[in-house]
Amino acid sequence: MVRGRLGAFVDEEPVILPGAAAGPLMGLRFAVKDVFDVAGHVTGCGNPDWRRTHSPATKTAPLIGRLVGAGATMIGKTQTDELAYSLQGENRHYGTPVNVRVPDRIPGGSSSGSAVAVAGEIVHFSIGTDTGGSVRVPASFCGVCGVRPSHGRIPLDGCMPLAPSFDTVGWFSRDVRLLEQIGEILLQEASVRSRPARLLIANDSFRLCDEPVRTELTKVTDEIQRRFGEAIPTELSSQLDEWMAAFRTLQAAEIWQVHGDWVRSAKPDFGPGIRERFDMASRVTDRQVSAAELVRRRAEEIMRELLDGNRVMMIPTAPGVAPLKATPAADIDSFRNRTLALTCIAGMAQLPQVSLPVATVEGAPVGLSILAAPGNDMQLLRFARQIRDALT
Repeated sequence: MVRGRLGAFVDEEPVILPGAAAGPLMGLRFAVKDVFDVAGHVTGCGNPDWRRTHSPATKTAPLIGRLVGAGATMIGKTQTDELAYSLQGENRHYGTPVNVRVPDRIPGGSSSGSAVAVAGEIVHFSIGTDTGGSVRVPASFCGVCGVRPSHGRIPLDGCMPLAPSFDTVGWFSRDVRLLEQIGEILLQEASVRSRPARLLIANDSFRLCDEPVRTELTKVTDEIQRRFGEAIPTELSSQLDEWMAAFRTLQAAEIWQVHGDWVRSAKPDFGPGIRERFDMASRVTDRQVSAAELVRRRAEEIMRELLDGNRVMMIPTAPGVAPLKATPAADIDSFRNRTLALTCIAGMAQLPQVSLPVATVEGAPVGLSILAAPGNDMQLLRFARQIRDALT
């Protein structure tokens, strides 16, 4: 095991927590995104000024304790975009973890190090966070499984908040069975054996994809329908742009509320993109927030009605393969907006979502996502395993 070769880990303070002598995860290694506290260590959050202005944690995040108590050994903390406010995985201060499947492309963020540690087979599973897609997107880009649970299902004590009404923990693995097993431990719920009552497919969400990605994903969704029954076609296009804009407004307002005082006092050295997003966040008005809240409530109503009755929806995880490193900022912004139009669906409606690596385009991984109603996390993870088994 060579931790340093992929740039996935934080080097300042190696953190090792031996697993319990017995438990369902005994013998497995895991890593944790550097936004979670470990007693005696500074939580760096991807920015040296944050590390400089914060003291070592006095307690370890409870979810880490659950995993260690189940027998897994934590071998380190992983790199993150600065304060987790990005989807790229590029960090001006600490570098870019290597996307092992396509090294000339970005790994995706902000849980970049966690995704790379799994994709590079350094760990069996890893923990990240997902506010706007920060587990789902790097899972797709790096060719691993990733899950964002229902909002609020897993406490985020001991984790740096970003936008609390959207923040969730998330996790990665190469094995969907292990993904489900981690769910049992973190959600503290047994696996559910029943299948969803019906599949939905949001056809318009696939039209956001680059043509080669749409072609490959359509082959996969056709096969899923052949195995599990024809999906009900659904259209969300009249809402997605509006939902994405509202999500960005609400996320930015919450981020500034949480971190604005620190930004003003510490005057941190943010990298490109991060700096501009914090500046934008500082200028969101109460009127904009009120309008965005109305959109959120409507999005929640629409998605919960669609998924009522134990339904599951298929959408692309991201609109394309991972962009090349050093892609011009304007192109990255355009891709980011298309990505957020997909990832905001679960965030706005507080839904669980699983991304599965199902295809490749020109050698680069492509993820397909399934979403369920809030609270149906274990059934969704079970169905993800059934899909993976059917496709392999």
